[in-house]
Order: sequence, then C-alpha cells, then structure tokens
Amino acid sequence: MQRTRWAVLGPGAISRDFVAGLRSSRFGVLHAVGSSSPERASAFAAEFGAEASGTYDEVLARDDVDAVYIGTVHTTHAELAIRALEAGKAVLCEKPASPDADDVERLLAAAARTQRPFLEAFKTRFGPFAQALNDFAAGGELGEPQWLEAAFGFAAGSRDGRLFDPKVAGGAILDVGCYPVALAVQIAAAAGAPIDAPGVSAVDAELVGGVDGSASAEVALGPVTAAVSTSIERELPASGLIRFSGGELFLPDAWGGRAASATTIVVRQGGAERVVELPVVQPMAAEADALSLALAEGRLEVPEMPWSHSRAIARVLTDWRTAALAG
Repeated sequence: MQRTRWAVLGPGAISRDFVAGLRSSRFGVLHAVGSSSPERASAFAAEFGAEASGTYDEVLARDDVDAVYIGTVHTTHAELAIRALEAGKAVLCEKPASPDADDVERLLAAAARTQRPFLEAFKTRFGPFAQALNDFAAGGELGEPQWLEAAFGFAAGSRDGRLFDPKVAGGAILDVGCYPVALAVQIAAAAGAPIDAPGVSAVDAELVGGVDGSASAEVALGPVTAAVSTSIERELPASGLIRFSGGELFLPDAWGGRAASATTIVVRQGGAERVVELPVVQPMAAEADALSLALAEGRLEVPEMPWSHSRAIARVLTDWRTAALAG
C-alpha cells in the first residue's frame, strides 16, 4: 500500500499532537503544512521535517498531497474541508466538523459529490477499547443499553484565547462536550437504536463572556438516554457509566488522551464485578490510518466513525449549544 502523503492545515497545538501520532502510523507520512501565515507554515514544516509548505490554497493545489488534517479553529473547519475535498484530497477534520449542523450536511454533500473520503476526528472511536464498548452494546451480554452518564471538563485557567472567544465558537460544548455526546451516539448506534432524530432536553448552562463555560443536558437516542455535562471552568470526572437492562459498565477513564487510548472497562453484573483491560493504541495514528485505508480501498466513510454519526452529533451539539446560549 502506498504511503499517504499528509498535509496539515493549521500549525497549532492540536496539529503538533497529530504529527506526533502520525509518526506511529502504518500508512502515513507528513509531507506538507498549510497556514493562513506562510511564515508559520514554513517554521512548522522545518520543525517536523515536512517537504513543502505554503498558504492553504498553495498546499491544496499540490498533486503530491493525498490527504489533509484540519486542525484550525471550529469556525473554519467546514469551509477548509470543502475546499480540500474539491481539490481531490481525503479529509480528516478535527471535531466538531462545524458548529452548525447545516454546515455539516453541506460538508458531507461535498464529500459525496467529489467522491473523496471524509472523517471527523473523534479519536476515542479507534482501538480495542472502542470496539469492546460496541461489542457490549450490540452483543446482549448485559441486555439493552438504557442510560449513560458521561462528562468531560477541565479548568482552562486563562480566559484569553479561542476557548472564551464567541467569534470562533468558543465554549465547553463544542470543545469537549462533544465527547460525551459522541459516546452516547456510539452506544445507541451499536445497539441498533435510531440516532437520526436525537432529542435534547434539560439544558443548563453557565455563560462566561458570551460562551458556555459549563453546560449539561439530557440526550434521547431512541431507548437510550444520556446525561452529558462539560466545562472549561473546572475539572469534571473523566469517567463514564453505561447502564444496561442486565448490568452496567463503568469507565474509569472514558476518553484516554491524545497519545494513548483508554484501556479499562469495569463490568458489573449480578452483584459481581470484573475488570477488562484492553490494549492501548496511539489514537491519532489510528484515525489517520483508518482514513488511509478508506482512500486506498475506494471508500468514502470509515466504519468506526460513519457520516450518520457525524450528523447525529452535529444535531445534538447545535441544539444543546443553541439552548445553552439562549439562557
């Protein structure tokens, strides 16, 4: 299989982590860097050994770039992704694909029209931990999933920068609240529950400078209800709980990190408890390789994170954030 020649668009902190992960990938290599600032692109390329750099348009026009990773601010994701798809590139786009569900539909339509693979970069979907959750949800050992509780929150400290800037869709919901939502969609879909018409209710939020500093909601996905919460003002437990009709799963660390996937699932059933330990993967390398395989095999979607999941997540995030910002 030919190595995928990657370009990074947006030489920021998350892109640094992606490039570090790409070094562990089986199928990809960093080839180019694009930025709104050619000087920043050149410096990033020199630091990480990329052969080429330039503006976004210059990089997207290159014939020697197969796929792009988009690591820019939320509000630029959809437009850059569409430009990349129309330039004939496969696209791995950081989450959320857009702050607005309608833009996600437009983006996916562009992927279908151009026949180029698109993947929203939910790194938690890749590796043995994610597969084990799918197996529990689908396999019936614990019965049917009914209830999920999950949170992702951290104390950002300084209120400068993108997290607290409403002009670039700052706030907790889009930055890290998307992970509990993505987990709920994953579990519901694995169980065969409908995810195409999610319901959002019981929204509560604390606004800080025009963005959601903390927020919570309930999400209904057919017979599965999820209580999700998030914050950029304070640490929240990184654990998760999934209740089934015949038992439950406790996830001491539901999210893992940018360099290592989560590994531990505690299974509780009939008054007994057992711990399942799973192999770790480099999640950013795994998602890059998943897109490389889709490109090589002529597929538009990646099974771990199909477009139907991106649609459902985008609908929940849009409705949750709209209600939160409305007060």
